[in-house]
Amino acid sequence: MGTILHVDSSGRYEGSFSRKHGAALAQKLSAVHGAPIVHRDVAQGVEFVDEAWIGANFTAEEERSDAQKQRLAGSDALVSELKAADHIIIGSPIYNFGVPAALKAWVDQVCRARVTFKYGENGPEGLLKDKTVWLVMSSGGTALESEIDFATGYLRHVMGFVGLTDVRVVPLGRLMGDQDAAENAAKEVIAEAA
Repeated sequence: MGTILHVDSSGRYEGSFSRKHGAALAQKLSAVHGAPIVHRDVAQGVEFVDEAWIGANFTAEEERSDAQKQRLAGSDALVSELKAADHIIIGSPIYNFGVPAALKAWVDQVCRARVTFKYGENGPEGLLKDKTVWLVMSSGGTALESEIDFATGYLRHVMGFVGLTDVRVVPLGRLMGDQDAAENAAKEVIAEAA
């Protein structure tokens, strides 16, 4: 049995809808599957990809210096959490039509050639399989999965890129319009989650 990986990215703590409903979903899945929850709060900080990181990543593992291994240690830990999980919950508000910068940094750390995807004759192939991804998406005014929601489609695509195609959305859209309706829609999905 794998874990429930719960990734939070909202810059808000008090009053965050993605945090609140992501936690409720994590508790539900943990109870159903008897699996431990691993919580990763990327809003607390994730390293950005830089020249040293890129150099280390594109050096063959057996040829990496101690400094290169150290530079990738944070990424290795995040990838290990992802690989160990059967269910991945990604809580994300929509900031200016996209994902928070901290969540993009997490994506950059876990999407690694030869580790979570590889290039083959037909292009990229995801190396992660048999996991369910739950996107707990909140927005103030953006309609989820509309032409101006660049966050949900991006996360769905990037999860597919690493091989995770069972992606489900817990909708919390247009909270500034009808908060009760948005929260009820999310609660319905969470109630049926298994």
